[in-house]
Amino acid sequence: MATQAFDVVVVGTGPGGYVSAIRCAQLGLSVATVEDDRPGGVCLNWGCIPTKALLRNAEVVGLFQRAQEFGIAVGEWKADYAQAVQRSRRVADRMAKGVEFLFRKNKITLFPGRGTLKSARVVEVAGKDGTQTLEARRAVILATGSEPRSLPGVTIDEKRIISSTGAVTNENRPGSLVVIGAGAVGIEFADVYAAYGASVTVLEALPRVLPVEDEEVGALIARLFSRRGLTIRTGVRVKSVTPGPSSVAVAVEAEGKTETLETDQVLMAVGRAARTRGLGLEPLSVATEKGFVTVSATMETSVKGLYAIGDMAGHQMLAHKAMAEGVVAAEAIAGQSPRPVDYGNVPSCTYCRPQVASIGVSEAVARGGGREIAVGKFPFTASGKAVALGDTEGFVKVVADKSTGEILGVHIVGPEATELIHEFAVGRTLEATLEEIVHTIHAHPTLSEAALEATLAALGHPIHI
Repeated sequence: MATQAFDVVVVGTGPGGYVSAIRCAQLGLSVATVEDDRPGGVCLNWGCIPTKALLRNAEVVGLFQRAQEFGIAVGEWKADYAQAVQRSRRVADRMAKGVEFLFRKNKITLFPGRGTLKSARVVEVAGKDGTQTLEARRAVILATGSEPRSLPGVTIDEKRIISSTGAVTNENRPGSLVVIGAGAVGIEFADVYAAYGASVTVLEALPRVLPVEDEEVGALIARLFSRRGLTIRTGVRVKSVTPGPSSVAVAVEAEGKTETLETDQVLMAVGRAARTRGLGLEPLSVATEKGFVTVSATMETSVKGLYAIGDMAGHQMLAHKAMAEGVVAAEAIAGQSPRPVDYGNVPSCTYCRPQVASIGVSEAVARGGGREIAVGKFPFTASGKAVALGDTEGFVKVVADKSTGEILGVHIVGPEATELIHEFAVGRTLEATLEEIVHTIHAHPTLSEAALEATLAALGHPIHI
C-alpha cells in the first residue's frame, strides 16, 4: 500500500498517547495514531479504569456490611463478583468509545495494528488487513506503555497465576488468593478480593506495604487490612510459585524459615516493565537506560524527531504523568516552549479503602535532607465531616521546612484522599507556604478542613485537636 503522510504519528493510545495526539491536533498538526489493542491503552481498558470500577463495587459491598450503623435494615443480599467484573468491563467500554469520539472530533486517524519503526520518521503498521506505512513529517511519538512483570521462572497464565489484567477480566472469584507485591496494584486488588469474601494473603519482600509511601502510611494500611481479616506479611522472600491442577504452591522464606502456602490463585503484582521490545529501537541506536528510553526535557529521544512518553520514558509509571509528558511532547513538536514535567510534584494515589495519596517527599527523606522540618498531622477521627460520613480511618500529614514554610511532602490516608491531595499539588506548583494554606478559608464541614488542620499543626497551633 502507498505510504500515508501525517505531521505526527503516535504509536500507542494510552493516556500519554491519546492526550499527545489530541494536543497535537489542537495545535494544527495532522495526526495518525497506531494501536494494537483498543483506544485508551492498558490504563483505560485493563488497568486504572476497570480497577476503580471494581474498587467502587468493593466499597458498596463494605457499606452494605455496615448498613446497621446507618439505621438501615438489610435482608438477605448477595455480592456477585462476576457482575462486578461485567460492570467494570462496561465502564471500560464506555471510556474507550469516548477516546474514539475524541479522535473523530479532532480529526485524528486511527490505524489498528502493531507499529514498528523503520526509521525515525517512518512507522510500519501490521494489522488484520495487511501492512501500512505511515510517514511523520515532523515527529513520531512512542507511547507504548508497560506490561506486568513476573518473578524469574514464574509464568503468568491468567488462570492460576494472574496479573492485573487477569484480575480485571476473570469473573470467577477464587476462594483464596496470595498477592505477591504490596505496592498500589497489589493492595488495591487485595482490597477488592477480600471485600468479595476471598481469603487474601499479601506478601511483600520489603519491610512494609506501600513501600514508596511514608512509613506511617504503610503501617496504618497494614493494620487496617489485618483488622479486616487479610493476612499481611512483610520481609518475605518468595522462593517459588508452582501451579498444580487445582491450586498453587507458594514457597516463601522469612526470618530464616521456609514454608509453603497453598492457595487457589496467585496475583503477581511485582511491578511493570516498559514495552520497548519489537519497536525497532535497536537499529536506530535509540539510547536507553535500565530498560527505559532516555529522553530530554521535551521528551525527545537521542534520535532527532523521535519522542517517547509515559511508562517507557521512566520516572513514575502513572497515567497522569504520561498525560503531562504527552502535552510537553506535542507542544515541543509544534514549536512551542513547554514547561517541563515536574517529577517531584506528581501525585501518587492508591485507591484502596481507606484511600492513600501523597506528593513530595516522606518525613524520613525530609529529615535526611539536612533541613530542620516541621510535621503536622490531623486525624480524620477529629473531622466533623468524616464522622458524619462514618469514615474516620486515617490522617493528613504535612511535612514542611520549619524556617521557610515550604511544603516538602504531604501524605493522606482516608476518605477521598486521592481528591484531597490536589490542594497541595497546586500549592506546591505555586510555591505556597504553610502560612498561605492556613490563610485560605476552607468550607465547613468538609474533608478538606483536615488539610487546613494538618497545616496548622505543622505551624504548632492546631485548633481541633
